[in-house]
Amino acid sequence: MLTPPRTVVRREGGIYALERALQRRGFRVVAGADEAGRGACAGPLVAAAAVLPEGKRGEVDELTDSKLLTAAARERVYVEVVKRALAYAVVVIPAAEVDARGLHVCNLAAMRRALAALTTRPEYVLTDGFGVDGLGVPGLAVWKGDQVAACVAAASVLAKVTRDRIMVDLHERFPQYGFDEHKGYVTPEHNAALAAHGPCLEHRFSYVNVATVSGRDSRPPRSRRPATVGALEPMGQAAPAGGTVGVALAEGARLSLPVGEDVAMEGGVR
Repeated sequence: MLTPPRTVVRREGGIYALERALQRRGFRVVAGADEAGRGACAGPLVAAAAVLPEGKRGEVDELTDSKLLTAAARERVYVEVVKRALAYAVVVIPAAEVDARGLHVCNLAAMRRALAALTTRPEYVLTDGFGVDGLGVPGLAVWKGDQVAACVAAASVLAKVTRDRIMVDLHERFPQYGFDEHKGYVTPEHNAALAAHGPCLEHRFSYVNVATVSGRDSRPPRSRRPATVGALEPMGQAAPAGGTVGVALAEGARLSLPVGEDVAMEGGVR
């Protein structure tokens, strides 16, 4: 398996520098993967993968780590990523599966599934924080990748916006928890609601705060089944009925564009 020669990517090269370094080394199709919801004690874990076109077509205004953007800015960037991406995919892992298989296992599996679902096969993969094996192509785990690699940032936005929309929908079913505000993360308001009402089926019973108020010692109710997620309409495909994982994907027009140049960058990936 080919690997790129060692390259120095200068920080001042910006969020597109790493991908352009790889593209100059012959890896023209670079995919990024990231997740949203690792730290939440309720709702699904969502992972996304994205491939942006080379050159100016792949440059998205305001693109950065989704956590650094306002909700309105994330929605704007989401629209642009969906419009510009050569391919993207989103995978939804319900809370029941997180409890059954464990967070880290689900996190890696979700990113692997999202990357495998891309309709344009990547030649190189960048992931945020954790390496993902079994992809059949070279890859690199990048610390804070959603702040330093455009394709990872694009995946971050896709995952975050999709998950936020799911949590807003869940608020309609379970208004007592305020999912539309805290999106299932651990906040004083969320813990107070848990203490007052106990957990619902969308909570992760393997999390200490949920297990404590449930009185079930990290064991979810036997009647709980993997939750189905509402149709991911902006992504164009619903989660399969009765399944544990929903995959939504799309493919943009394949564009033949020159590789963008960054004069502050030299060599290859380190």
